[in-house]
Amino acid sequence: MFLTWVVLSGNFSTLLISLGVISSLLVAWFFHDLLFPNVTSRYPGLFFGFIAYIPWLMWQIVKANFNLMFLIFHPRMNELIDPHITVFQTHLTSDLSITILANSITLTPGTITVTATADGLFSVHAIDRRSADALPGTMLAKVAGIYGEKQ
Repeated sequence: MFLTWVVLSGNFSTLLISLGVISSLLVAWFFHDLLFPNVTSRYPGLFFGFIAYIPWLMWQIVKANFNLMFLIFHPRMNELIDPHITVFQTHLTSDLSITILANSITLTPGTITVTATADGLFSVHAIDRRSADALPGTMLAKVAGIYGEKQ
């Protein structure tokens, strides 16, 4: 919030910077339970675990983009594209970890989360067999590791 405020305000006086820091901290403190309910004691670990997860996810997105580009530009594209719906069960229990996994799968090109239930049952559409076979894979392990859940 503070970085957004600094970029949008463009004012770098000491008074306004200090007021921006104070107001950002107050808003974050008062409304933290909207994003992370019932995890106040684990909040720093979750935050840094998720921050460490983001670069790994970005790399997976880049790799999936190259795979999709390969499929699209390949002369035998019709033979390589083989859509599948993959269904798998996870042991994730928190709504936040299920949502993070579902969104991570959808952000990765070539895969879309069709359903994700509260008991951890996922159905995912994948554009080819290679993408379908990779599910749930390492992404599930990383998300489970962030939230301290078993795989």
